[in-house]
Order: sequence, then C-alpha cells, then structure tokens
Amino acid sequence: MPHDTQALLLEVGTEEIPAGFLARALADLVTAVPAALAAARLSHGAVQIAGTPRRIAIAVAELAGRQPDLSERMVGPPVQAAYDKAGAPTRAALGFAEKNGVEVGSLEKSEVAGKKGQYVVCTRREPGRTALEVLPELITGLLGGIAWPKVMRWGRGEHVFVRPVHWLVALCGGEVVSLEFAGVKAGRASRGHRFLAPGPIELDGSWTAYQTALRGAHVIVEPERRRTMITAELARVEKESGARVRPDPALLDEVTFLVEYPVAVCGEFDRSFLEVPEEVVVSAMRAHQRYFAMEDAGGRLVNRFTTIAGTVVKDPAVVRDGNQRVLAARLADAQFFFREDQKHSPDQLAARLSGVVFQKKLGTIQQKVERVKALAVWIAGQTGVDAGVVGRAAELCKFDLTTMMVGEFPDLQGAMGRRYAELAGEDRRVCAAIAEHYLPRAAKDDPPASDAGSVVGLADRLDTLLRCFDVGLAPTGSADPYGLRRAALGVLRILLARDWRLPLAALVAQAGQPAGGLGAAAGPTGVQVLEFLRTRLRGHLVDVEGLAADCVDAALAAGFDDVPDARARAAALSRLRARADFEPLAAAFKRVANILKGETASGQPDPAVFVEDDERALWRSFGEIQGRVDGRLLDRDYAGALQILAELKAPVDRFFDKVLVMDKDERVRANRLALLGLINATFTRIADFRQLSV
Repeated sequence: MPHDTQALLLEVGTEEIPAGFLARALADLVTAVPAALAAARLSHGAVQIAGTPRRIAIAVAELAGRQPDLSERMVGPPVQAAYDKAGAPTRAALGFAEKNGVEVGSLEKSEVAGKKGQYVVCTRREPGRTALEVLPELITGLLGGIAWPKVMRWGRGEHVFVRPVHWLVALCGGEVVSLEFAGVKAGRASRGHRFLAPGPIELDGSWTAYQTALRGAHVIVEPERRRTMITAELARVEKESGARVRPDPALLDEVTFLVEYPVAVCGEFDRSFLEVPEEVVVSAMRAHQRYFAMEDAGGRLVNRFTTIAGTVVKDPAVVRDGNQRVLAARLADAQFFFREDQKHSPDQLAARLSGVVFQKKLGTIQQKVERVKALAVWIAGQTGVDAGVVGRAAELCKFDLTTMMVGEFPDLQGAMGRRYAELAGEDRRVCAAIAEHYLPRAAKDDPPASDAGSVVGLADRLDTLLRCFDVGLAPTGSADPYGLRRAALGVLRILLARDWRLPLAALVAQAGQPAGGLGAAAGPTGVQVLEFLRTRLRGHLVDVEGLAADCVDAALAAGFDDVPDARARAAALSRLRARADFEPLAAAFKRVANILKGETASGQPDPAVFVEDDERALWRSFGEIQGRVDGRLLDRDYAGALQILAELKAPVDRFFDKVLVMDKDERVRANRLALLGLINATFTRIADFRQLSV
C-alpha cells in the first residue's frame, strides 16, 4: 500500500438497533473517531458518521497511509532515586529504561521545568507503522468502546454488542483491513434493505459510491437525508388528505432512526373516539404506534393519522387497514377507561392512594401526599400564593395514578388529573396545578406556568429528595433510579423561573418535618441534600446557562441559599470577566481574601492607628465607595457593585506594595487586618474571589 493518503470506509451491520441507542451512538462517534485517530497518530481529512437501524457507517477522507515516527522526551525518576551512592543504576532507572525501550546507559540527567532538582530523562523513539497495521486495533477498540445503555450476548455468549453483528466492512484505500469484531471477519460486502434488496453489495471504499450503492438498494444511510424524506412524505400526505400533520419534532427524531427507507401511509379511525381527550388519542398513536396525529386548519384533532413504513409498500391499503385495526383496539380501550374513570370522583380516586406504595421504605403515596400538602401550604405562606388553591391541588396532585387511563397510559399522569378534575368541576387553578406540578419533566420542558403549580412541584420534589436521602437511596455513580438529580434540578429551575428567594436551608428543614406517619429527616440528611442541590446548581449555571465555571464557583462559595441571587452574582462576575483588566482586578481582590486566610480580622479599623499614607488612602477610598456599593447590593445590582468595587484596585495594589500587613506591632497588625476584613466582607457579599482562576 502506498504511504500517501487513502479513504477509510467502515460499516458494522447488525440486527435492528433501538432508535434512541442509535442516535446517541452516532453523536458520540462524531468526537470519538477523530480522537481515536489522533491518539493513533494518523492525520486525516473529513469524517462522516451515518447509520440506520441495521448499520453504523464511518468514513474518513485523506487518511494518512503511515504514522509519523515518534520521538518523545520522557521524564523518569529523580536522579537520587535512579542511582545509588556508588553511581550504579537502581531498579527505578532500569525499569524506566526498559519501559521506554532504551539502554540504561543512554539515560541523561536534566533539569525539568516545574520540578526541583535533576531527573533522569531519555528520548523514546518509535518508528511509524502503516495505517493497515494500526487500524485493526483502532477499529475494534472504537466499536467496543461505544457506550450503549444496554448490550447483548448471543451465540455462546462470547461476544457483546448492542445487537448481534451480521457483517463488517472495513476498507482502507480499497483494501480490506484484516480484523475481526464480535466473531465477524471484515470484508467488502454490505447488504441492502432487509426486504427490498437483501443481497450482498460489493464496495470499493469510496464514501460517495457507498451512499449511491445503498440508495440503489433502498437504504438511506444518512439520518438527515432520511429526515428530509420523512418531511416530504408527510407533506405529500397533507396534500392528499386535506388535513395537516401535527408538528412533533421528538417523534420525527425517533422515526428517523427507526427506518432505512421511509414511506408514509395515511389512515383514519372512527370519529366517535374523538370524545376521548386529545392527549389520550395522541398518546395512543404516538407512544404505542409511532403514528403522527393530524389536525384541521384550526388545530383541532381529526380522525386521521400518518405512519412511516420502513419499506416501499406494494398495496398501501393492506398496511393502512392493519394500522387502523391496531389503533382502533387501543382507542376502544382508552374510550372504556375514560368512561369508567368518570364514575368516581377525584376524592374517591385519591382515597385509593392509601393502597399504593411510594417506596417500600417510605410508605404509601397517600402518606407522601399528606407530607406534600403540609409543605406546600407552608411554602404558599412564604410566597403569598393562595394557600386554599395550593392545599386542594396538593390533595389531588396524585389521584390520577389510580385511574384506569393512567394505568394504561402512564405518560398521561398529570394531564388526566387535570382533565378529570375539570370534568368534576374543580377550580381551574387547582386543575392547572395538578398537571403542572410534574414540570419540568426533562431538560427541554418549561417549568410550571402558575404559582400554585410551582409550589406543589417544589413540595413534591423536596419531599422526594429528603425522604430518599434519609433512607439511603441517594444516587451512586451514574445510577439514579428515583430520578433525584432530575428532582433537584426541578427545584432549582422552579425557584429561578419564579425568582423566589426562598432560602434552600429553610425549605430543606421544613421538608424534613414529620408528617404522614413518618419521622423527620435527620440533620445530616439535610446537609447532604443541600450539597446535592449546590452541585446541581453549579452544573445548571455552567452547562445550561453558560456561565464561567470559576465565576460560578466563586459566587456559590459566597452562598447559594438564595438561588436566584446566587445566579445573579455568578452572572455579574462572568460579565466582569469580559473586561480587559479582569485578571489584574480579580488578582487584587483575591490578594485581600488570601492574606486573611487563617487570620482573625474583627471589629472596625481605627483610623488613628494607621501609620502609612497608603493604608489611610485605602481607608478613604473604601469609605468613599462603601455607601454606593451597599446601595447596589441592596438592589441586587451586582454588576454595578463590581463596577464600583473596581475603583479599589489601584489603592489595594499600592497598599500591598507599600504596607507590611503583618507588622510586628500587634495593634498595627490587627488594625490592618480589620481594614482588609471589612473590605473582604463587602467582596464576599458577591463572591469568594479566592475561587477565581487568575
């Protein structure tokens, strides 16, 4: 093989991969492939990642035919550890030489940047290998390293992958890469559509030719192209039917990864099923059958649906009839459940919660509801929200869990509670809060729109957090079976959305009060939950709101009990970072905090004790700005307060340059520490500047 650049084509063919698994894997490979090539010292051009339920495809353009030779300076043990008193090499030196493939006599003694003393060093040289020699290990490591949520074993259980592997293509410069993965040897033959073109397809290694060959075999390998085809198919159905497909981006995403060749088929169902609430009909179509709901020009649901078949349909009527029969059965069940549930009042249904276990260590859901109500009414008193509405919403917030409808359609909890409460004549604010208290369910969800829904949502999540932590159910590693990370983020997002400055410590303490037949959460539990909330708040501010990590750390170190306030301080500090003089300014603030570490700085400084002009100047400068800063802090104008505090930079710098804080005279030293302590106390109302990375 020539050592210039070549094209690499890799395809692993499997049984059908779940849509969610596939989308995540392809997204991960976008970064994993370049990282693996970089680690292997193989330069390359554009990387293409694609896939269908039956295949994952990777193409790399202009892949180097050979690694460059490696010449790397390696640092070993300190000289005193590498040689004994007689100058003979020790086991440390011998091991270092052997590890790097050099003779012990070639080791050198050298100073190393950032370290004290001399160290043993050597130059490790490794000749580059051809891409065909490197790729087998790289590819098997890459495929084996995909982080699937679940994997399978098949045959005798020797192989592990997301689904059984049936074929493997690995071509570099048109030449088959000699490797085996999951019991399958690499070749050059792919396969077409399972039904329309199941035979082998010989490939030459070109990405363009690969795409063309698969299209000819009714496989659209690129997800974005499939999405475009699905959108076009939905538009065709709209034109033919006169109804429009209800927008559903999440379902569109899922269906894109369910098919290799999308074809839309439109069907209909009996109009009588429209008496069932829209959300039930849509859930029956969407969650169970992956059908798109359809509506009229006014946005009202109509008795039509669209399904995306994964193959060209010879007789659309046959497919339509089959889908209609399946949906009719689901909707008939839903209609029956809807009628039966309405034979019982919300209070009657809520009474059944005494027989539903929340968690075996935490009693029933009825006990949880009692705790949530007590906490929600308390929060309502702190926020000025109508306690009557909140109390009633809390009483009914879980009643729909005992309905037949939610038993069959669990994704409708909250939505059915709202609907049944409306039909029973409950206050519309209570009905809205029943549905909203579950929000936000996921990162993309909005928090509750109403105050009552926000209060009940806070109470529900805080109770879950306190009780689960109290009985040892805190998340471990990536495992979080009770959704406590999501619950904590829900608490924080509600507080931020409503701008409620409720102290977290007070909320946690109140949530730990005994209610519903269970004892109070122990003191240490409250500490754990507060730290858990602090960690989630940091992640939200950094990862979601995009604030600088060290600015967030500095703001939270100064306090996070008031969540909206903590965000405001972190945001102001992040904006300060944009100033050209941020680093020297932050360094000046940081010097004040650092010198007080481990020192006692109490009381007011006495101007009569000042000795140096520069300490008097700092005292005057601080006195001139203190009132203005206090006013801005009172208004939570932290950006304005920081702007004023920036005026202290010059006098602070002069103070540290000219004044010895730790004077031998105890009275002078204490007075200077008191001055710095007073200034630092103002700084720390915004942030702990020691946390800044400057």
